[in-house]
Amino acid sequence: MTGSADSRARLLDLLKAKSFRKGRVVLSSGKESDFYIDCRQTALSAEGHQLVGRLFFETIMENFPDTQAVGGPTLGADPLVSAVSLTSWFEKQPLDAFIVRKEPKGHGTGAWIEGMKNLEPGTKVVILEDVVTTGASTIKAIAKVQEAGLEVLGALVLVDRCEGGKEAVEDSGSRLVALYSRLDFIPPEK
Repeated sequence: MTGSADSRARLLDLLKAKSFRKGRVVLSSGKESDFYIDCRQTALSAEGHQLVGRLFFETIMENFPDTQAVGGPTLGADPLVSAVSLTSWFEKQPLDAFIVRKEPKGHGTGAWIEGMKNLEPGTKVVILEDVVTTGASTIKAIAKVQEAGLEVLGALVLVDRCEGGKEAVEDSGSRLVALYSRLDFIPPEK
């Protein structure tokens, strides 16, 4: 799978160039960090969108082959689910997309999840995330999706910051696979 290895290396190059930066920042978890990875900067570029779609689709098919749909918490997962759904269509294995809101819709139906009209109860889904730190947003999205009657097969993230999020998600009952980790951006000190 040389193409996949080349694509994986190219996506990492893009993430390092467009999404990674060193410096003090407060994360959505409230924790302080000395680096930040804003994967949207890469995933919203034409090349990055295509690479994310292809690599995530391949990873889903390898790790969660029964997947019928993909979704995740807004805003980080929005370009990811779009890229995977589009790629899946071209691969003739369509996976519909859905988005999990941070709060229920303030009007109309008060929905937590957008895209439910495309999904039946029991649909097998994978939750997508851009970055996992504590795992809190992934765990919340999984809970909302399960409450909606969908079956969560696992979660797939672009970057695991290696700060306990993967373990928290797995302790809550869902397998988590990451394409990259903190070590791909910040090698361990010798």
